[in-house]
Amino acid sequence: MAEPIAIIAGGGPFPLRLAQHARAGGRPVFVVIIKEFADGTSYADFPHEVVRVGAGRRIIALLRQHGVKQLVMSGAARRLSLLSLMPDLWTAGMIARAGKAAMMGDDTLLRAVTTVLEEEGFQVVSVNSLRADLMPTTGLLAGPAPDEMARHDIGRGIGILRAMAASDVGQSCVVQQGLVLGIEAIEGTDAMMQRAGAQLREGPGGVLVKLAKPSQDPRLDMPTIGPVTVQNAIATGLRGIAIEAGRTVLADRDEAVAAAEAAGLFIISIDPEAFLQENPQ
Repeated sequence: MAEPIAIIAGGGPFPLRLAQHARAGGRPVFVVIIKEFADGTSYADFPHEVVRVGAGRRIIALLRQHGVKQLVMSGAARRLSLLSLMPDLWTAGMIARAGKAAMMGDDTLLRAVTTVLEEEGFQVVSVNSLRADLMPTTGLLAGPAPDEMARHDIGRGIGILRAMAASDVGQSCVVQQGLVLGIEAIEGTDAMMQRAGAQLREGPGGVLVKLAKPSQDPRLDMPTIGPVTVQNAIATGLRGIAIEAGRTVLADRDEAVAAAEAAGLFIISIDPEAFLQENPQ
C-alpha cells in the first residue's frame, strides 16, 4: 500500500484538487485544514481535521497519528501577525527556533518552518512532485500572441520583479504601456490587481506578470494562477497574463484557458531570461 501523504490546506479550490488527484493515484490522503484560511466542509470525503494556525503541537500529533511522513503545503494564506497566532508551546518554540526569520519575508519564514518540520521527521514535498503537469512549459497557452507593447510590458514586469526579489517581496505586478500600476505585497495577487485596475490608463490594457523568486524553494508557496486569476484579470481590464515556465502552477488549466480564450485574454508561459534576450528593454 502506498504511503499516506498529508495536505496542509489553505484557502481556494486547489488543495482539494490536489487531494483528489493524489487519492486517484492510489495514495491515502489526510488533510489538515487551516481554520483561518479554509472551509472544512469541502473536505468531507477525506479524513481531515480543522486546526487553527497556531496549534502546531496538534498538527504534529495528527500527522503522526495518521502515519504521515510526507506532506505538501498548498492553498492561499495570508501572513498573520505573531500576536494573533495565539501559539501553543510547540509553535512558540518553533518561532523561537526560527529566530529573526519569523519577522522577515514569507519565503524566509516558510523555509524556517520547513526546517523545523524536517527536524521533527517529516519530509516537505512540492506540489510538482504530485502533479508535474501543473507547471506549463514555455509557449502561448491561450488567447492571441502578445503584440510588441504587451511584450515590452512583460519585459518591464520581469525587471521589476527581479529587482524586488532580493527583498522577498511579491511574486507579481501589473504593467500597462510601460507604467507599473501595482506590485504585489502582503495583500496577494487578486487584491493587487483590483488596486492596479483603479490606475488603468486609456488604450491597450495592462499585463499581469507572475514569477517565482530566483531563490524560491519549489516546495513552498509556488506562484499559482487559475480561473479566479483569469476572471479577476478580465474584470480589471487586463489583456494578458505572463507566468514563469516550469515554476508557476496553472490550476484547473482547462477552465482557466477556456475563460481566457472566451475573453480574448492571452496567457503565455515564459523563460524570463530568454524572454529578455529576445525582447531587450
